[in-house]
Amino acid sequence: MTDFRSFRASAIVLRHADWGEADRLLTLFTREQGMVRAIAKGARKVTSRKAGHLQPFTYISVQLARGRDLLIVTQVETLNAFLPLHDDLMKTGYAAYVVELLLRFSYEDEGANPSLFRLLLDTLERLEKEPDAWLPVRYYEMRFLDAVGFRPQLFECANCGREILPEDQFFSYMAGGAICPRCGEGLQKLPKISLETLKYLRHFQRSSYRDASRARPSPEVQKEAESLMQGYFTYLLERELNTPGFLKRVRS
Repeated sequence: MTDFRSFRASAIVLRHADWGEADRLLTLFTREQGMVRAIAKGARKVTSRKAGHLQPFTYISVQLARGRDLLIVTQVETLNAFLPLHDDLMKTGYAAYVVELLLRFSYEDEGANPSLFRLLLDTLERLEKEPDAWLPVRYYEMRFLDAVGFRPQLFECANCGREILPEDQFFSYMAGGAICPRCGEGLQKLPKISLETLKYLRHFQRSSYRDASRARPSPEVQKEAESLMQGYFTYLLERELNTPGFLKRVRS
């Protein structure tokens, strides 16, 4: 007979905070339940066997019991600690960025989203292994926007609906996509998007990661794509994200 008071989940630790005298409050993104919060009792004690399994970005198998208000961690096993993400400050920053996006757009009790869980796990693995984070992060952003319902319109003008021609365009955060030159000239303060940057964003939107990894964008295209994505997320959230500022400080 199934015990519905307790269940096992595959989870990624998004963040933790001190709770009470010796406990830890965890925010977990699980394959089976979506985003949940759980208490790890005694996790801050020196003798705790759970503490090492519950660091941010860690991929775990966890047994959770239903408490009165919150879930309680009863057993935990590390599946991948992603140690390189903790040993390199830039990798730490990029991992924190993809997690921050998830935290800002997701809520408890939304239910399972296996494809988004897979995207997060795959992205952490790519950040761990690849020397340059630009591609894993940009690919994550485009696929993440699909998953949360804000897929940018990149093949037709988001204002008039005409097919986008092979030329430089504008981009509207409000309209959620590319704006053709005819419409863009009449709209104020729209950022421009070059043909090359548009090609790469389209490529990431419709290709597998294996195909996308063949991309070799110039530094100018990389900078433009990053700026556009940051602007779009700021518009959607009505506030700036915290981690891009941290990454900028680390770079400098």
